[in-house]
Amino acid sequence: MVTRPPELSTVSATIETPGTVAEAEAVQDRLRPLVDLAGPGPTAPRTVAGLDVAYAEDGDRLAAAVTVLDPTTLEVLDTAVATGRAAFDYVPGLFAFRELPALLTALARLTVEPELLVCDGHGLAHPRRFGLACHLGVLTDRPAIGVGKTPLVGTWAGPDRRRGSWAPLRDGTEQVGRVLRTRDDVKPVFVSVGHRMDLDNACAQVLRLTPRYRLPETTRQADQLCRAELRKLAGV
Repeated sequence: MVTRPPELSTVSATIETPGTVAEAEAVQDRLRPLVDLAGPGPTAPRTVAGLDVAYAEDGDRLAAAVTVLDPTTLEVLDTAVATGRAAFDYVPGLFAFRELPALLTALARLTVEPELLVCDGHGLAHPRRFGLACHLGVLTDRPAIGVGKTPLVGTWAGPDRRRGSWAPLRDGTEQVGRVLRTRDDVKPVFVSVGHRMDLDNACAQVLRLTPRYRLPETTRQADQLCRAELRKLAGV
């Protein structure tokens, strides 16, 4: 078993916690140049982590979950959960600041090192080109990609109805990701680079993680875990 690198256990202590929109945007502006979009990233990672957050009915309490899978067998190798409250107000384009402290705490609790982070959200396909996958990738210096259920920005045409087909996701003249079909005749997902990955490899990893369902198995497992934790907290 691969053990956690020291930086994953300490990075949450270095996160900046802005108090205003201006401060949060300044953090994004400062960190954005650190994003590595060249990749190529691991083409055959042995461990892949899915990250997701679920919110209680009050919209403030949350549970952040990380599941580490073997991408070949989809066996769950490790899990970790952190609970708390949203660390920032809901502001479009700054949503990552609500979840980062809890997600980083959960990552620090892992005993298996993830070689790739798959975020339930976006990376480059973000109004400020710095979504959750970029932010987490930079803070942990781990390869990271975003896989969104719905787009934040961009337009597209297609893709074809068959699994594996894709269309460019464009924001103006810039390609910020791909619209990827993971199941025949099922709604596509929105894939974008977060850090230390290229887009071809990101899409290949998403297809590897979706042998049966629309969403990556990493996302599905993390979603189930954080929702179960909220039910436990509620005594259900």
